[in-house]
Amino acid sequence: QVQLVESGGGSVQSGGSLRLSCAASGFTYISYCMGWFRQAPGKEREGVAAIDSEGSTTYADSVKGRFTISQDNAKNTLYLQMNSLKPEDTAMYYCAADQRWLLAQPLSSPEYNYWGQGTQVTVSS
Repeated sequence: QVQLVESGGGSVQSGGSLRLSCAASGFTYISYCMGWFRQAPGKEREGVAAIDSEGSTTYADSVKGRFTISQDNAKNTLYLQMNSLKPEDTAMYYCAADQRWLLAQPLSSPEYNYWGQGTQVTVSS
């Protein structure tokens, strides 16, 4: 079955960097759309970045220029490089996958069928 396992979260100071990884298994990775979402306490889950089967990327305005989504198809792994981190980036970060080639709204959580367990990112000021 489809399995997504995130790693790489942690605690950093404002301005620091982290790289999240999502190891995928149980499906033909290259034909899936993948995304990163986050959820802070008391807030709704929001889309951060997504990449489709053609390699096109989408970013939330709040992270443009700071975050980069990428993937290694040979390793079935999705990454999120996060630079210039801010305290408002503090959240649980989730990896998501969907088997469709393209998604109408790649930053919308209902578009995705499969989810990882999440990895915590905490940014202190």
